[in-house]
Formats: sequence, C-alpha cells, structure tokens
Amino acid sequence: MAKKFFIETLGCAMNVRDSEHMMAELVIKEGYEEASSASEADLIIINTCSVREKPVNKLFSEIGQFAKIKKPEAKIGVCGCTASHLGEEIIKRAPVVDFVLGARNVSKIRDVLNRPKAVEVDIEYDESRYAFGELRTSLYKAYINISIGCDKQCSFCIVPHTRGEEISIPAELIVKEAVKAAKSGAKEIFLLGQNVNNYGRRFSGEHPKMGFTQLLREVSEIEGVERIRFTSPHPLHMDDEFLEEFAKNPKICKSMHMPLQSGSTKILKAMKRGYSKEWFLERAAKLREMVPDLSISTDIIVGFPGESDEDFEDTMEVLESVRFEQVFSFKYSPRPLTPAKDYDNQVPQDVASERLARLQARHNEMLDEMKSDRLGRVYEVYFEELKPGGMVAGRTDNNWLVQAKGSEELLGKIVPVEIVETSRLGSVGRVVA
Repeated sequence: MAKKFFIETLGCAMNVRDSEHMMAELVIKEGYEEASSASEADLIIINTCSVREKPVNKLFSEIGQFAKIKKPEAKIGVCGCTASHLGEEIIKRAPVVDFVLGARNVSKIRDVLNRPKAVEVDIEYDESRYAFGELRTSLYKAYINISIGCDKQCSFCIVPHTRGEEISIPAELIVKEAVKAAKSGAKEIFLLGQNVNNYGRRFSGEHPKMGFTQLLREVSEIEGVERIRFTSPHPLHMDDEFLEEFAKNPKICKSMHMPLQSGSTKILKAMKRGYSKEWFLERAAKLREMVPDLSISTDIIVGFPGESDEDFEDTMEVLESVRFEQVFSFKYSPRPLTPAKDYDNQVPQDVASERLARLQARHNEMLDEMKSDRLGRVYEVYFEELKPGGMVAGRTDNNWLVQAKGSEELLGKIVPVEIVETSRLGSVGRVVA
C-alpha cells in the first residue's frame, strides 16, 4: 500500500502554493497518496506562518494534537516561515517533530524525509529555477510563484528573515507553468510574490530585463487564460504604467490589494514603508477613476509603536476616503528579528484593542452600506466550488464571493449571475439563462 501524507497549511497564498509543491514532490517522486485525516497518515506536515505571534503559538498546540492521534510510526514535519526562524528550536521544544524545513527550502522535502531530526532552513537557498511537478489543489485556479523572498525592510515584518532576499523566477518558467495550467482547464492564473509589482529586480542568473507590467501582458496572451489575479503589490511600485495596464487589460481582474498598514505618514516612515499617506490616497483615487467597478482590499496594523490618537485618526481618514471593500486588520504584534519590537514607545494593549474595535466597527458599517449596491446587478461569476444544499460558489471579476443554485456542470465556467441577496461576506445570486 502507498504511504499517505496529510498537510495542514497556515497563512498566506504563498504557503498554499508551497504546500502544493511539497505535495507534488511526495506524490510524483515518492509515490505518496493524500490522506483524508491526520490519523491515517504516515507523514504529517504543518506548513506554518510567522507574520504574527498567534500562528506561532498555535504551532506547538497543533504539534501536540497531532502527536496524540498519529499512527505510531508516522512522522511529523514542520515547514514554512516559523520553521525558518525557529529552526532546531522546534525539535528541542517538541521532540516528536522529525524534521524542520524552511520556507526557502521547499524543494528539499524528499531529502529530509529519511534524515533523523533534519533541519534545513537556509534563507539564501535559491530554488527559483527548480522544476516542481504539476499538482494543484484546484482544477480551476492556478497559483504561480513569480518571485521568492523580500528585499523590503519594513520594521514590523519578519518575512525577509524567513524567506530571504528577493529573487524573481524567470519569465519563461512562469509562462510555461501558466500554459500547462490553462491546458488542464484552469481559466484563472493567480500570480504570487511578496511584492509582485517589484518583479524583475533581481534574477539568480542572466535574464532579459522584464518588469511586472510586461509579465502581465505575456500571461494575458496565453490561450485559455481568461482571468489574472495577483498578490501582493506594493503601493510604492504602483506607477502609472502598471495602473494603466491593470485598468485596460480585460483579463486582469478588477480587484486590487493595496496594503496600507497605517494612514499616518509619520507611522509609515517608522514602518519603513517608503510611501506617504498622500501617495497612497492619490494612487487609490486614480484607480477608482480608471476602474469604476474596482474592489480594493488592504491590510491595516493598529497600535504600532508611537501611534498617537492623531496617527490613528489619519488611518480612519484613509478608511473613509478609500472605502475598502475588504480590510484585514490586526493589532501590532512584535516579531523576532524586527527593529520595531525594540522601539521604546509601545502602545498599551487596551488602547490598541479599542482602536482595532473602532476600525472594524466602522468598516462593518461601510460594508452594510456597500452591499445594497450589488442587489439586482448582473456579474460574470467564475464557479469553482460545490457547496451544501445544491449550491455552487465562485467569484466575480472584482472578487465578490457569490453562491447560486447549481451543480457540478457550472464548475469551471464563467456565467452571468443576478445578485438577489447580499451580506458583508458574500452574495447569493440567480444564474441568468
């Protein structure tokens, strides 16, 4: 009988793709099969996130739970960003763990399987040209890494210390992967990188000069590709050429993730983000003008060291001005290896909690105001997932989640849907014949 694996993926879309790469190595080259539960697996992998403290704390709880239910000879591996920065400390704290594999070392998964207590966490390891096997968790959407690592030095962020310096993946490999995905039925290509619109800054070898805007053009020319999404662009690199391509290219989905982090220029400078409140507002306003049905999402940190009441009001002003369709908001979380954790002017937790509650409450009010605008409108929905009760789910071009009555016949199709019911998190529609 074939050995079985179970992967728990925590964190961002890049972690999802890293998990798919590990799955491909295990299935194609080692003959593993995916288990339906951890208890029946011969190999349990936890692919971790370390952006905030909470997922790191959760890791050791998860290890303990898996240790209780695993088969006697089953192995446990910890991978991803927390693996990168904790390394062998993970095995010291949880001896049940058999190996630790960092976020920059995904291609070494087969190597660590049979090395007792193996630890591979080299953040300078270059796998930008490694040819992973073709295996995806979705038939209809293809995640494709276009770069690895990050050269930004945001004072709150641990990612450069877990994923290493930024290296772009050669365009010919990206296009080749997208062609294969489209031929297998994936109409949507999702390009991934820590700063996707900084693509082309550095390659590991000789490579023709190429920026993100040109890469978008090349991917959009692939037969069978009907939708292109990407995350995360950096506001600093949102030049006019990029915005114009985003607006005019019909294959690029009209949803933009613009990580604000703070609305205060003073705090943005302390965060080392490289842009001001005014730059962010001008870019967002230009996008709204160019793309009327645009959906903008963002990340916001409240309670960053030194954030005054006035600084927080600046963030609220940006919230009111841009009216984000989605906000991922958090209290500042001190992370190891980052300058901000040592700043003297830490904001008290109760103050940060109060600010976060106020921000989230106001955004919820905005969502209630926005949702009625969708009622009665017809959107093109790409259906990707079956839901209970005879429903299918998909997303509009501008990233609204929509469910409608239907069967597997709708999966992988883009069809017009009239919105008949809305909520903050999604909508219910009726397929238009």
